[in-house]
Amino acid sequence: MRQSSLVVVANRLPLDDNAAPDGACEWRRSPGGLASALHAILEQTPATWVGWAGGIGPAPQLSDIGGLRLRPVSLSAAELRGYYEGFANSTLWPLYHDAVQQPVFDRGWWETYRIVNRRFAEAAAEVAEHGAAVWVQDYHLQLVPQMLRDLRPDLLIGFFMHVPFPPPELYMQLPRRVELLRGMLGADLVGFQRPQAAHNVAQLAQKLLGAHATDDVITVDGRTVHTGAFPVSIDVAEMRALSSSPDVLSQAKQLRHDLGQPKRVLLSVDRLDYTKGIEHRLTAYSELLRDGHVKVRDTVMVQVAVPSREQVDSYQDLRDRIESEVGRINGEFGRVGEPAIHYLNQPFARSQLAALYQTADVMVVTPLRDGMNLVAKEFVAAREDGGGALVLSEFAGAAAELEQAFLVNPHDVDGLKETLLHAMSAEPADLSARMTAMREHLVGHDILAWARAYLTALDHTGRLAERLPDTAEKAPAASVPWHR
Repeated sequence: MRQSSLVVVANRLPLDDNAAPDGACEWRRSPGGLASALHAILEQTPATWVGWAGGIGPAPQLSDIGGLRLRPVSLSAAELRGYYEGFANSTLWPLYHDAVQQPVFDRGWWETYRIVNRRFAEAAAEVAEHGAAVWVQDYHLQLVPQMLRDLRPDLLIGFFMHVPFPPPELYMQLPRRVELLRGMLGADLVGFQRPQAAHNVAQLAQKLLGAHATDDVITVDGRTVHTGAFPVSIDVAEMRALSSSPDVLSQAKQLRHDLGQPKRVLLSVDRLDYTKGIEHRLTAYSELLRDGHVKVRDTVMVQVAVPSREQVDSYQDLRDRIESEVGRINGEFGRVGEPAIHYLNQPFARSQLAALYQTADVMVVTPLRDGMNLVAKEFVAAREDGGGALVLSEFAGAAAELEQAFLVNPHDVDGLKETLLHAMSAEPADLSARMTAMREHLVGHDILAWARAYLTALDHTGRLAERLPDTAEKAPAASVPWHR
């Protein structure tokens, strides 16, 4: 295996699950996913990506994607259950999202998580040049930075947490809290979406490790670890180009026709996850229909729920509950040929998603807790026409940047109903001013700006950031499917 001066380590390789007929690898994109965030950077920057290819058993031999080398890591069925479905997504994920759902603490999962993290660390150590920069991604691999430092002290190690990091009183519930914290702090730079997360880690480092800690520097084991907020963003240029393409504009026009030419279209696009607030959203919309504030012939709601973690029991239960509620609402308020809610539990091509963004009058992004939420940013970038309203949860990281959105507390169903009505009745001039301000912010804070900020903070020289392309301009990738 050739070695690289830049190595990305993440749970999944950025591969489409459906291989091309000739065996070639294609980039894998998902709504708000890591691969989408890094696509604009790594397709033009030589690097190696270490991750799981998605299958059970020995790691496959994979071709490069352009200049990106792929180093697959193997997982057995038992490891997938214990590491991914278990500790990562049934223990850490709910706890890190404010325990929206009760986390499960299983002692057996921890050992599997540790073993798999070690395998990822060893793979990264194998492919990294001397003095290389290794960028470890997210909660699945929280032990990797310290393991990698033990294996390769010559490396420059970065860690980025894409999900929220909980307040100390929640984190302290973790049975393996010290090992997880020490693992993450093996990095030279630990990045988060929001400043509050860095503050939470500083408090924990003081309490659990006896470290000297501020919100941006932690001294532990004789090492200095820098921390900070680096809000992740999107490839603005790509979304703008895709959304203005004739094919997408034609799709949007056809979608409006297929929906019955309603006066208003409300759109939500989420992974099917209990943190996304889908059930609260359905309750609010049902009550608006019940009280006569919204009429089916005038207004249509489109809910895209991309399948996610389908082997995890809590996700299967969530899907059953949502499908039951959609059925109830359509049965009570729909008409023949006029459902109240169009519910789509399937992957979407990016061109289809861009067309939906163009069709929506109100984009409803109301997670109960979210590290960032890139769908909100994509909607804003897609609307070059200045139209559309964004209803956005206060508990999404994006709310700190998209201040002109219609911000809402999604736990407050009455408040959510009022905000939806406000967005639906807003004057065009008000909507245009809000969307213009948000688009201007995104242009200056796109995915490349995020990567430059993080990589500059990692190496303190700017040399890593110099490898990034000057712009993200490119032809739209309309055919790449969205799924996770």
